[in-house]
Amino acid sequence: MKRIVKGYTSDLAYIHDVGFGSFSERAAPALLRILRDSGVRRGLVVDLGCGSGLWAHRLVEQGYDVLGIDISAAMVKLARRREPRARFKVGSFLSVPLPRCVAITAIGECLSYLFDERNGEETLAGFFARAHEALEPDGVLVFDVLESGRGVPCRNAERYAGGRDWAVLVKVQENVAARQLTREITSFRRVGKLYRRVEEVHGLRLLSKEAVERKLRRQGFSVKVVRGYGELRFPRGHVGFVARRR
Repeated sequence: MKRIVKGYTSDLAYIHDVGFGSFSERAAPALLRILRDSGVRRGLVVDLGCGSGLWAHRLVEQGYDVLGIDISAAMVKLARRREPRARFKVGSFLSVPLPRCVAITAIGECLSYLFDERNGEETLAGFFARAHEALEPDGVLVFDVLESGRGVPCRNAERYAGGRDWAVLVKVQENVAARQLTREITSFRRVGKLYRRVEEVHGLRLLSKEAVERKLRRQGFSVKVVRGYGELRFPRGHVGFVARRR
């Protein structure tokens, strides 16, 4: 039986970095504007679900200090190589200590993932409380998650992508009753003259936009719901939040 793995393993981390980094690259200009429009022009940004460090690299280039956190050791290894000026650590956003900071970002659905099996409605509320406590006055929390009620086209699908030395097949299934999305991922990475095959299963919690917004407001955030980061528009069933510590 396939199992939900504890984060991206090395081959899939490599594939995600070289083949799917466009989300971070396209989102970066709008995310930087969000920070600046909030008065956050310098200081420490905590990047949760930092992946291979693409967003962290852009932040450092703009003069921010960065602490990147990811549950995948393979992703953190890539991030340290990409941006040695930032700090990175392996950990779950549900338990890692959050230092005093001017902003917290969690882009790319990372708060939806079930790599940490504790992730749920109550633990997410606890995370929002910790984030509010860690942020400086007028600091911002920016993140995006997957919604429930995604609709039939998003519910069950198979997708394929490939590059010079890799290929990946993803089967997506939604359990409406459990409000959970499952991605069964088969990856192939070239090693010498052959390709290595690895299978992973990723589970994601599907959240209610209204419930997330309520939890944020209860912690003292002002909240703006966004359907994309600038020119990067989210597909159906994907929603973002800009929450400011009042």
